[in-house]
Amino acid sequence: MSGNEKDRLSSVVLTGLAGHCPRCHRGTMFSGFLDIAPACKSCGLNFGFADAGDGPAVFVMLFGGFLVVGAALWIEVRYEPPFWVYLVVFLPLIAIVCVGMLRPLKGVLIALQYRNKAEQGRLEG
Repeated sequence: MSGNEKDRLSSVVLTGLAGHCPRCHRGTMFSGFLDIAPACKSCGLNFGFADAGDGPAVFVMLFGGFLVVGAALWIEVRYEPPFWVYLVVFLPLIAIVCVGMLRPLKGVLIALQYRNKAEQGRLEG
C-alpha cells in the first residue's frame, strides 16, 4: 500500500467517524441519530448505496465489550467491590459506550463502502 493510498484511507475513516459525506467531505450523511440522509446536501451524492447492515453493531459489541469487560475485570481484581457497584457503574457505562460508538462506526462502514464501491453480492446464473 503506497503512502498516498494510506492517506486516502485515513481520510475516509476520519470522514466516516465525523459522519460527513464520503465524496465531498463537507455535507452530512445522517439525517437523524442513525438515519441515513437520502442525499448529501452539499454535493448531491445519493446515499441509496449505503447499507451498513449489522456491521456497526458487531464492531460495537467487539470494541465496547472489550473496553467495558476489561475495565470491570480490572476493578474486580484491584478493588473487589460489592456487586451493586457493577450495576450502578457498568450498566450505564455499557449503554453510553455502545450508543456512543454506533453512529461513528456506521459512518466509517458507509464511507468505506463508497470508497471500495462495495455492492450486494449476486449469483451468476
